Amino acid sequence: MEDLKVEGSTRRSPGRTGTGARVGADAGIGTGIGIGIGIGIGGSRALRRTFGVLAVTGICLAGAPVAVADTMEPVRVTGESPSAPAPAPAPASGSGSGSGNVDFGLSATTECVFGGDVIKSTPWSLQRILLDELWEETKGAGVTVAVIDTGVDDSNTQLRGAMASGGKDYVGSTDGTQDIEGHGTRVAGIIAARPLKGGRSGFVGLAPEAKILSYRYTGGEEKQGDSGTMSKAIRDAVAKGAKIINISSDTENKEDNTGLRKAVADAVDAGALIIAAAGNDGAEGTPAETYPASYPGVLAVAASDRNDERAFFSQTGDFVDVAAPGVGMVSTVPEDGQCTADGTSFAAPYVAGVAALLKSKYPDWDAAQIATRIEETAQRPGREPNQYVGWGVVDPVAALSEESTPGTTPKPDPAVAAGSGGVVPMEVTMGESEEERERRAAIYVLGTAMVLVLVIAGSGVAVRDWRTRHATRPGRATR
Repeated sequence: MEDLKVEGSTRRSPGRTGTGARVGADAGIGTGIGIGIGIGIGGSRALRRTFGVLAVTGICLAGAPVAVADTMEPVRVTGESPSAPAPAPAPASGSGSGSGNVDFGLSATTECVFGGDVIKSTPWSLQRILLDELWEETKGAGVTVAVIDTGVDDSNTQLRGAMASGGKDYVGSTDGTQDIEGHGTRVAGIIAARPLKGGRSGFVGLAPEAKILSYRYTGGEEKQGDSGTMSKAIRDAVAKGAKIINISSDTENKEDNTGLRKAVADAVDAGALIIAAAGNDGAEGTPAETYPASYPGVLAVAASDRNDERAFFSQTGDFVDVAAPGVGMVSTVPEDGQCTADGTSFAAPYVAGVAALLKSKYPDWDAAQIATRIEETAQRPGREPNQYVGWGVVDPVAALSEESTPGTTPKPDPAVAAGSGGVVPMEVTMGESEEERERRAAIYVLGTAMVLVLVIAGSGVAVRDWRTRHATRPGRATR
């Protein structure tokens, strides 16, 4: 079986933090040596004060890691028998023990606490759309989305009424509603989180009346999943009648797997729309295929940022179909509360939420038609798709507003011929036009006339004053 990795947020590496502490200590020692030399050379009081300040700075540096050592690295789900298991993060209070051999590191943009507070403001990923217009006809009622992930914790207030019965656990003994890692709970929230009463938070799922069917294929306390458990989850979801399946994971080292490929192909043939994360290994910009996102019939989702551009970490490649917000994504976490995270893991459920709305509004549409509508209405920089954002950044309102019936494959935008579209080009005149010349001449004449009037009037006043002074000059007095 192939190892798998969850395409979610990234984590700070404990091992690298230790290295940073050693580097910081070395820097502090070097600073101390330099200070000692400086004091020996410069004996003035000013120099001693200066070096004293530097000494305090060196002591502070010795106790803190340097920034370069505290890097972020992708989260990986190892197989059942990992050769070098990563240490599990400390669980939130009351959340139980971690898995012991997986570090999902779900604190990408904030330090996350399970069961913590909610975020009152509306996330940017929802501010970019008009929710009232999006939900004008449907909020996803009657549609069930299968989430194949680390489980979905239904104790979160916003997910309590969103769960469908019949989920399954392949690494534990639950019905898929346990999530000690927090990844699947976030994914589910972006799709179908219910609004909180009293306006306590601006976050809500894109399809807040859809249902979530959880298949916990990995993230157990003592057992981790692989491509085998993912394949089983896909087959069980199809057997349960799920028409939309979200998978925010890919195989380790981007390796293809025969069993997984067959499970995906059978699901596509059965009419299911599989929406998968493209992957988070795109920082270098090198195109590469990931699985299951690259399999035929799968809607592969890249991550976009607040500028509707590819997020720097999002995997590139010709297999990318669309992009969706994947930076600073607010969502639900186990027990209760919300946190933010980055990753294509959280871009995929954004698209799954739109797909659920389309399936609710057009229940007769098949998977290919839903995918085509999402692709053709996406906002893109050109007529055709590219390897960065595919057909573009998904536009939920446009996807729901378009009334035409889509085909089964997206088509490029029609080419726009020069002078078409009823646009009348403005006449271009080289130099001064006749009308402009006449207007200029009239201004000159008028200006000259006004100057002459002022000159004549001024001259008349001057002559009158001169005559008045000479006519009334008094004579000399006599004795």
